[in-house]
Amino acid sequence: MKLKLLIPTITTALFLSNSITYAGDIQKMNQTEKDVYSTIENMTDAFHKGDIKGVMGSYEAQATVVFEPNKPASDMDQIRQMFEGAFQMNPAFTYSGHDVIVTGDIALHIAPWQMKGKAPDGTEIAQSGLSVAVLRKQPDGSWRMVIDNPHGQILMENK
Repeated sequence: MKLKLLIPTITTALFLSNSITYAGDIQKMNQTEKDVYSTIENMTDAFHKGDIKGVMGSYEAQATVVFEPNKPASDMDQIRQMFEGAFQMNPAFTYSGHDVIVTGDIALHIAPWQMKGKAPDGTEIAQSGLSVAVLRKQPDGSWRMVIDNPHGQILMENK
């Protein structure tokens, strides 16, 4: 009986693993997937530059960002303050891959990330996680994040 339940799970996992587009294979994405990926790339670039306007422009006005696990923030002033505080670490993010799934005007972006930075006292900081973001296509054709959770791995860590 357990084997009968396991086979569909393995089949689904194999199917899903083939749909992942890794950072080195961005050229394999269709144009819509590339447009979604560009939103994430532009936000990350703005974040590295400390460009709060560029970062905030990546989100819808009613977006939710999870800066700490299980503590989503939806107030744009609070979100702005949290990003400005994060700039103080001079963080550098890298991604080990990108999975983009689009249906209609909704997209899901999933990416494992690593971050290195420095605390104000000079202490080295290194973190990693799994970014899970939901984006919506805007009337002008651009994509903006509606939900941004860089702590998607937390459910696996708390088993």
